[in-house]
Amino acid sequence: MSRERVELIEERLRAALTVEGLEVIDDSHLHRGHAGARAGGGHYRVRIISPDFEGRGTIARHRMVYAAMGDAMRNDVIHALSIQALTPAEAVG
Repeated sequence: MSRERVELIEERLRAALTVEGLEVIDDSHLHRGHAGARAGGGHYRVRIISPDFEGRGTIARHRMVYAAMGDAMRNDVIHALSIQALTPAEAVG
């Protein structure tokens, strides 16, 4: 199930944004026993590089990622999502 969720995150981000780099890490195993984990939701880290983030602040970038996730941001699919959203220039530096 975990790999399926990682693939879901990747698919949704690639469908919504111009992606030049993407890494999705499943940290769910670090949160066993946590309330969200008991409900079935996973904990994930995303590092995404996109020119779509140009001229946007951190909050706007995170909103773009959450919008791409849509209904997957329910406790039974994704309980927690840590986001590092960078422009291509920021990823190089």
